[in-house]
Amino acid sequence: MSAFVLPYVPSERLGFEPHRLERLTGAMQRQIDEGKAPGVAMLIVRGGKIVYRQALGELRPGGPAMKDDSIFRIYSMTKPIVSVAAMMLVEEGRLSVLDPISTYIPAFAGAKAGVAKGDKLELQPLRRPITVQDLLRHTSGLTYGFTGVGPVHKLTKAADVLSPDRSLANNVEAIAALPLTHQPGTAWEYGVSTDVLGRIVEIVEGARLSDVLRARIFGPLGMTDTAFFTPEAKAARRADPFSFDFMKAAGIDAESRTAPPKFESGGGGLVSTLPDYMRFCAMLAFGGAFAGARLLSPRTLAYMASDHLDARIDRNHYLLWPGHGFGLGFAVRTREGLAPSAGSPGEYFWGGMMGTTFWISPRDNLFAILMVQSPEHREYFRVLFRNLVSAAIV
Repeated sequence: MSAFVLPYVPSERLGFEPHRLERLTGAMQRQIDEGKAPGVAMLIVRGGKIVYRQALGELRPGGPAMKDDSIFRIYSMTKPIVSVAAMMLVEEGRLSVLDPISTYIPAFAGAKAGVAKGDKLELQPLRRPITVQDLLRHTSGLTYGFTGVGPVHKLTKAADVLSPDRSLANNVEAIAALPLTHQPGTAWEYGVSTDVLGRIVEIVEGARLSDVLRARIFGPLGMTDTAFFTPEAKAARRADPFSFDFMKAAGIDAESRTAPPKFESGGGGLVSTLPDYMRFCAMLAFGGAFAGARLLSPRTLAYMASDHLDARIDRNHYLLWPGHGFGLGFAVRTREGLAPSAGSPGEYFWGGMMGTTFWISPRDNLFAILMVQSPEHREYFRVLFRNLVSAAIV
């Protein structure tokens, strides 16, 4: 079990008003009392020091108290981790963001874009190949079946391209057989791009994704509880929501595995803890290095945390907040206003479908993490957390 290795200092020494942080604690306790989540765990780090840490409520409905070492399904907070693994390969000259993905997965050489023409789907040749950069910034045209009702979304949902009964390699082959929602590089479309990226990482490294992440990221950073499953010996520490109905309705696998799964989803398969993800965020916030291990150069990290959506790319998507663009693995704030929460341009972040979230603010020298299992209220928790953290900074 990894620990909170960063030092603690009283919050007022680093620009917070303690009574305003108490508002955050009280507001989250009210959400628990109102039945929006069994419990939450939260962390704020500024200037490399912990200024706030809280675990509230229960680990699961009717279960023991939430603790620092509770294990959460982080779903899409897997994506930044896999994106870092890919960019480590870029730094080593073994991968390029300009590479067509068909170089690694030949099945994508025949990909076509699907355009709805009345009640028919017209397949059009691609004007250019899907690139590794497209996967990283979600401009590949690949989608999730649950993020829309268009014909390609329906085909994707019917194909069950994230099936737990297939390997990552086999699921990616199923993805490659489907049409794209749009031409590569023309629109931001959230989907299975990072699962395909994870498969490319496997191919370049010649190893399973779990082995790559453990050797290249989890081991060096000391992330001892982050994996694609929760071993039986740790199962008592797993946090659960009130219900998995929301996930099942979306067709998302929510099974609690205690053994290595067949499918290792680079887009959403990991479980983690607050101290583990703190180590990952600290690496990002400290310019690519933490615990004596350098994963990325500061310049590569700044490149990842920059907006990669130019004016020609349609970013009008309900999952991408107004006032934001997208980098290589993270959403990136581009302006003060428009978004549903306060913040600073240059912040980068992402979250998971159960409600977990993190963000890093270079301007404020701060990062914060929320761990919660409440898929129905995930957006509410994220906005509440961010607004109350921002309100405590003076």
